[in-house]
Amino acid sequence: MTPKKYVKEVVKEGKRIRWPKRDVLVSTIIVVVIIAAFTAIFLMLEDLTAGSLINQLRNAFGGNK
Repeated sequence: MTPKKYVKEVVKEGKRIRWPKRDVLVSTIIVVVIIAAFTAIFLMLEDLTAGSLINQLRNAFGGNK
């Protein structure tokens, strides 16, 4: 398959796609951004908690000598 034919077929398939309407797309993007932000905040808090716990264990068992 030549590159020219490949590009033609990709464009042809792209035209057959049913793209979502703007309002559906915007609401979906908002949901994805909210979930990503919630996940990022959760992981950040979990990381800070684990780091604090590890530091407390090091201090308790004299790991900072």
